[in-house]
Order: sequence, then structure tokens, then C-alpha cells
Amino acid sequence: MDKLKLISAQKTLSARKISIFSIKDFARIFNVDPKTARAFLSYNTKAGAFRRIKRGAYCLASEPLSKFEVANYLRQPSYVSFETAMSYYGLIPENVYTIISATTKPPKTFEFESQSYQYIKIKKNFFFGYSPVKIREKTIRMADKEKALLDYLYLASLKKQPVNERLNLSKLDKKQLGFYVNFFKKHLRKNKAFLGLVKKLNYDFS
Repeated sequence: MDKLKLISAQKTLSARKISIFSIKDFARIFNVDPKTARAFLSYNTKAGAFRRIKRGAYCLASEPLSKFEVANYLRQPSYVSFETAMSYYGLIPENVYTIISATTKPPKTFEFESQSYQYIKIKKNFFFGYSPVKIREKTIRMADKEKALLDYLYLASLKKQPVNERLNLSKLDKKQLGFYVNFFKKHLRKNKAFLGLVKKLNYDFS
């Protein structure tokens, strides 16, 4: 655990552009057993060389992290969606301070460096409609504009919440939105609240 080994580890991770890694990842990269990797990371995290993101997951203290990248990592599988993606695409004018993602796992909220990460569980057959988006040289799994909107409307229908009145639908692809709407309608025939929200959009899908 001396300084030379630490510097070597930092350089290797940085050169490989590995921003976030688990104890198992670290053990595999440096060909050491997990117990040694855990001890090394714990020791050097206390020394300030690494940051602990959650149990068993770390990042280099010297490397800036994308919050969306952290969101993708904290809960897997997941993709950034709902109001967070809508704000990113300009579908709503508000800034969204909690990063909200869709997952097939139970819902959960994480806190890391004063940032809140919320994960909302959706059905497996709705877990699609996301693409790799390049943000500051990082590849992020994020919902397509149209899917983010439908995820949002579906959640609003379940919670019986009002929809943001300042939705900007001009940036949406009509064909793509129509595809998502038809898919949701097919699987949510009994969800009258969702169907009502879609109808209220007054959107021309033709």
C-alpha cells in the first residue's frame, strides 16, 4: 500500500478511463485477490486518493464524475428518465435537482456528495426506449425524449398527479411518440388515468 503502488493504480485507472469501479473490478484489473483490493481501497480512501460511492464501489478522487454516469452505476439496470431526462431535452423549463432513473429493481434513493439519485421501478416490458448519449465524453444510458415523456405520464397516472402545464412538445418526433403511445395503450388498456393524460396532450400524432 505504499505511495508508488498507489500512483501506479491511479495512472492505470486514469489511462483506461475507468471512472467508477467495484472491488471486484479493481481486483481483476490489478490481478490481486478481493481481500487485498478491499484493504487497499479502504486505506487509500481514508487517505483521500479515492471516493466511496456506495458499498463496494469507488472512484478516483482526482477524476471529475458525471452525475448521470453515477446514476447509471448506482442501480443497474437503469436509465435516466422522467423529469430529469425531460429537463435535459428541454421538454420542461424547470431544472430538476434530483436525478430520476427507471429501473426494473425495487425503488430506492441514494445520496452521494449532496446529490440525490432516485430510482423508480417500472415493469420489465416498459424497460426500453433508451439510448447511449454522449455527455462530456461519457456515455450515458438515457431515455429517448418521447420515452421520457411516456414514463413521466405513466408515473403521473399511477400517483394521480397533475402534469406539468409547460410541456414543450415541439421537439418530439411524431412517429416515435406515436409508436410509444400505441405500445403503452396496448399494455395499459385498463389505466384510464394514463389514457386521459395522453388525450389531454392534444398532440397531433399524424
